Order: sequence, then structure tokens, then C-alpha cells
Amino acid sequence: MKSLVDHLSQYAAYHRDPRNIASHFIGIPLIVVAVTVLLSRPEWPLAGLWLSPAVLVALASAGFYLRLERRLGGVMTVLLGLSVWLGHVLAQQSTFVWLASGVAMFVMGWAIQFVGHYYEGRKPAFVDDVTGLIVGPLFVVAELAFLLGWRHDLKEQIEARAGGVRLRQKNAAT
Repeated sequence: MKSLVDHLSQYAAYHRDPRNIASHFIGIPLIVVAVTVLLSRPEWPLAGLWLSPAVLVALASAGFYLRLERRLGGVMTVLLGLSVWLGHVLAQQSTFVWLASGVAMFVMGWAIQFVGHYYEGRKPAFVDDVTGLIVGPLFVVAELAFLLGWRHDLKEQIEARAGGVRLRQKNAAT
């Protein structure tokens, strides 16, 4: 299994433009919440709780993140729990509200992602490796940690492999 640094470095290589990274701070959370909203139906009662496809996917994702690292995995688990809770709340609404909110967030999230990749001048990471879909949310949490001045060791390891964050230089011919 790839390490945390392996996954984040591979993903970071597609995300070195700060405008692209900024777009991911909006787009990825929208997509994650949208997926949990859309997977929150059907729901089945289980021991006084509710179980849905969203809960199962969140549990599997949390397991993946926790296997990579406990600290970031713990943050991801909490964020996934909040997303599942919001999905549950929206799944209790009318079918129109549930579906419209999920689809709208999904479409807006991806539109924002593609704008970011326009600035990057590079396709999204998941096009070359589907694991980019699960690593993306972790990348956002790691980048937030870096912005807050945390995890210098991790940032240095990633930048040693993927390079530093920089604005894309325009080609003189364009």
C-alpha cells in the first residue's frame, strides 16, 4: 500500500498552482457533501440509528484515511461524519430538495474544480489514477494544515517530490 506521502505527492504534482489549490478548498468539500447527500437514500434503521450507502462509503473512506495516518485520518473521519449527518438531514426532505441539493452541489463542485485545473494547465489527477478521487479530500485537509503552519515535515516531503506551489507561467508564444 502506498504511504501518505506517496498519495499526497502524486496528487500534489497535479496541483501546484495556488489558484487551483484554492478552487479545491471549495470544489472538493462541495463534491464530498454532494456524494453523501445523494447516497443518503435509502436509509435503513439499525439499532436506533440509520444506515445508508453514504454511511458505508464514509466508513470505508475513514478506514483508508486512518490506515494512512491517524492524525489526518481522524480529521477526515470527523469531516466525513459531518457530511453524512448533513446528507441524512437533506435525505429527510422532499425528493426534490434532496435530489436538487445533491446534484447542484455536485455540478458546482466539479465546475469549480475544472476552473482550477484551467489555471493549473493540467488535467485532474483522477484522470490518470482513480485513487485521486479519495485522495483529493485528504489533500485539502493537508493543505489547510500547511496554511495553518502545521505539519512542516509532511509539507517538505511532498514538495521534495512534487515541487513547490507556484503560479503557472504563461508561454511567451501565447
